[in-house]
Amino acid sequence: MHFFWKISGGDAQILEKATYSDQVKYMTLGGIVLATGVMAALAGGYAFYTIFSPKGLALEDQVHYPTSILSIIFGILWGLMIFNIDRFIVTSTGKGDGTEKITSQELKSAIPRIIMGAIIAITISKPIEIRMFQSEINTELHQAQMEQREKYDQSIREKFKEKIDRNANDIAKFENEINDKTERLKDLEKQYIEEARIITVGPRAVAIKAQMDKVQSEIDTDKNNSEYQRLLQEKKEIEDQYELERADSEKVANGLDGLLERIKLSHKVAGFWITLFITLLFLSIELTPIFFKLMLVQTPYDYLAENRDELIRAENGIEVKFDYYKDKEGFERHLIINHEADKLLFEKAKMTEIQKELTEYAIERYKEKEKQNIDENLDEYIKKVNPDESEA
Repeated sequence: MHFFWKISGGDAQILEKATYSDQVKYMTLGGIVLATGVMAALAGGYAFYTIFSPKGLALEDQVHYPTSILSIIFGILWGLMIFNIDRFIVTSTGKGDGTEKITSQELKSAIPRIIMGAIIAITISKPIEIRMFQSEINTELHQAQMEQREKYDQSIREKFKEKIDRNANDIAKFENEINDKTERLKDLEKQYIEEARIITVGPRAVAIKAQMDKVQSEIDTDKNNSEYQRLLQEKKEIEDQYELERADSEKVANGLDGLLERIKLSHKVAGFWITLFITLLFLSIELTPIFFKLMLVQTPYDYLAENRDELIRAENGIEVKFDYYKDKEGFERHLIINHEADKLLFEKAKMTEIQKELTEYAIERYKEKEKQNIDENLDEYIKKVNPDESEA
């Protein structure tokens, strides 16, 4: 309980003497501040992971552990920062006029804190919102990635179509000739086998074998042709370049999986009203302590706190005259009198005045003494003041 009191900015020593109602109020305030910090840590860590994790297809459920560790560290730091900011907002918000009614003047004075709280609430709500609708967002995102990838693939195919077709036509000329000769070689092999099976290897079989060797030699020559080899190498280079650009296009398509894209899709999937109510929910959580403190009525805790403050001011010689004067804009201001400081200032001023009087008196006495010395012995005084003239 003391921990929650400290978070809410309450004085534990006074709260121990206060009513149970006051204790519960400040414990609740502290719980809201702590919950906001925890939610901020979760939202910050998830946002960090979404931004910096390796991109892939939305439906691929892969965890990148190095990024996860960094996300946890960032989430803790982010949560602590929001926790401290929120704690400052709550503790620096006054109680207003001590009634349940929130006046226009109280609302004006709380506007900066309300704006800060609203910014924090929106910052927390968006990452949690996209986590709530993760499945639906992943489905939409996967479809968008596939459509984008298809567009890139179509563009790349059109870009390489002319090169691939020209290269394929040039290669086809050589391969058609090689294929024809290969078919011719197969026919000769059949004839040779048939001839050797019927009779022993005779002149006809030898002639067929010679034709086979000649065709095989021509096939080898065609396959080793420098132009044909150049075309094959060119085909490989085109295919490698095509695959490289296709891989790059996949990376670009996968890059759609970003925080901003997911926030847009969450609005699309959830709709305007659901998104609005989620944001309003976090706004209410964040701003409730501010309005709660403005609506608090005077309780025993407040009287005890005021008594403590009065005792501290009295012990240190500080007097406050409430609503003592009006400033240029017509607002009533307090007059603060620091008696200890005024006393010290008065003492210092008097000491300085006394030192001044004593110094003047000492100078006057010294003057009288010197006059007496001159009257008693003028020549000695002249020698003392101007020794050069006395020697001359």
